[in-house]
Amino acid sequence: MNAAFINTESFSGKLREKALRRSTFELLVSRLADSSQESDLKEPTNCGGLGRIRHFKRETVVGWPQNPLPIDPACHRLGISLSESMTAQVFQNAACNWRCWYCFVPFGLLNADSKKSEWLTAEELVRRYSELADRPLILDLSGGQPDLTPEWIPWTMDALENRGMEGRTYLWSDDNLSTDYFWRYLTTKEIDRVTRFRNYGKVGCFKGFDERSFSFNTRAEPKLFDQQFDILLRSIQLGLDVYGYATFTSDCEKNIDTRMETFIDRLQDISPLLPLRVIPLRVDIFTPQRQEARPRQIGIAHEEALHIQEEAIRCWNQILQARFTQHQLKLPIYGVPLQ
Repeated sequence: MNAAFINTESFSGKLREKALRRSTFELLVSRLADSSQESDLKEPTNCGGLGRIRHFKRETVVGWPQNPLPIDPACHRLGISLSESMTAQVFQNAACNWRCWYCFVPFGLLNADSKKSEWLTAEELVRRYSELADRPLILDLSGGQPDLTPEWIPWTMDALENRGMEGRTYLWSDDNLSTDYFWRYLTTKEIDRVTRFRNYGKVGCFKGFDERSFSFNTRAEPKLFDQQFDILLRSIQLGLDVYGYATFTSDCEKNIDTRMETFIDRLQDISPLLPLRVIPLRVDIFTPQRQEARPRQIGIAHEEALHIQEEAIRCWNQILQARFTQHQLKLPIYGVPLQ
């Protein structure tokens, strides 16, 4: 294994040990107040400095698809009118096993560092969320990598139900598709809990469109690109309401059209209409990336990658237009069948 690559299996295990106290139902949650991430926030931190408000907007930039996640699934499940934007209450677990160069979270908040985070139960987080004066309808379990501590999801569901909030809240969680911890560590009862919770959606993020772009983006071994498809498939097979993000930054601009064709082929191998549930995300540079450890992280190759993603999205758009009918392309994202 290349020494420059992250040993994902080993690193994930160490982070999980540092970030979870299963016996007391506690996990490490990042303290956003006074962090370098705070300067990127549009509103002050809340919930004792551990939470933030995120504004999800459908409109993106010219050439990139609109982003209906998690707006449309949330409106659909909650039985409210579709909106162009929604706010969400976000908590971030304090651990991530990859180091994506474009991550909006400072790397110091990804190391399960107890000096930059706090031990809390999901019950306490939901209590703080429930007491917000203008409580968002979406509760976003983010990170970090929430699936290093997958217990967070059923514990939060229990906490919402205990407060009678399960019908008035849409629960959304992120996954970088790096581990099988959801199946390895959750009990059958906990997995059943997740599958039975109606107002829940999960999004898996593909960190690139082939092995090379994936490894360039994450610093993980190229072979783990394939694992992302397997993990997403297992979530779909459980019957979860699953969606996808994808980032298209790469250090190589050769044969992007062919490489993108192969990426979409692999999505369709899982389910023929799956690409219609995947939203490409345009990478921008946030303040923490400009402040931390540069130019090691943001160098010439990374600047070029921001341009390469524009060619990649052009290929993505062309392929989808060729492969799907106008009726299929206009389906609401939550109405795209997977099974």
